[in-house]
Amino acid sequence: MFTKRRRLAALVAAVAAGLTLASGVSQASSTGSTGSTAPTGSGASAAAATDVPLHVMSYNLRYAGNTPPNAWADRRPVMREQLRESRPQLIGTQEGLYSQLQDIASDLGPAYDSIGLGREGGSKGEFMMIFFDQRRLQPLEYDHYWLSDTPDVIGSKTWAGCCPRMVTWVRFKDMATSKEFYAVNTHLEAFDATTRSKSADLILQRMAAFDPALPVIMTADFNEAAKPGVTVYDKLVTSGKFQDTWVTAERRSALYATFHGYKPLTPNGDRIDWILTTPGLRVSKASINTFSKDGQFPSDHLPVESWIHLV
Repeated sequence: MFTKRRRLAALVAAVAAGLTLASGVSQASSTGSTGSTAPTGSGASAAAATDVPLHVMSYNLRYAGNTPPNAWADRRPVMREQLRESRPQLIGTQEGLYSQLQDIASDLGPAYDSIGLGREGGSKGEFMMIFFDQRRLQPLEYDHYWLSDTPDVIGSKTWAGCCPRMVTWVRFKDMATSKEFYAVNTHLEAFDATTRSKSADLILQRMAAFDPALPVIMTADFNEAAKPGVTVYDKLVTSGKFQDTWVTAERRSALYATFHGYKPLTPNGDRIDWILTTPGLRVSKASINTFSKDGQFPSDHLPVESWIHLV
């Protein structure tokens, strides 16, 4: 789902020229930067001016359905308000269905584009859609693979569990810092721990094909608690290649279980939705977004957010 190439090229050109974008939001304001631009020749000040955090969100959208009281028609306006208020520049989503993702793309507006594929191929099944703000991020390459013994076979499922599971990844250029990085987005199996473990192994194996000089940011619903002693967390974080942005963040919001099932929130509950990075990236803030309106939550998960510095 990569439909606005001409607009993207125009936006990239505008940013490169230092112009205000068509939406009326400048590069500095869209990234949350404050203060004036550093004078030319001021090395430390210039570096500070480009050290604008990338606002990243991981969000299990809860697939669209028509069953009250949490039908998509009721949830969509609340999610629209939440996303427009938060304005993350990179969103790794899980569970979204094609028509639902079209709604979200419309609600985010023309500054955003997306890359993804249905896990059963084409527009079929749930997506690991990655939305991104074109004013900040330029996609350079992308691909998909399936969490199975045949990862390049569309829709393949050779391990236990409910359904095919997949990964979507994109290599981006951050136009605020001129840095490149990989975004990896997935949703691990909910009902079989062995499959989750195999999935973590495959993700680490596939990372070997990435440029080792570039950092990786992973967004996902891991369906396991983020804590030592849990298999996937230990493979990816405790003894693995990643750091947990919730742990490394300089500031954090209140902690709630990220899955709530439309029931009252659980303080200090399990985080099964995480944002991970490879080492060396500063995280100035991490947050669990508890937005609701008139008792309606946008999803049965709370989105998690991190502000990640690429320089």
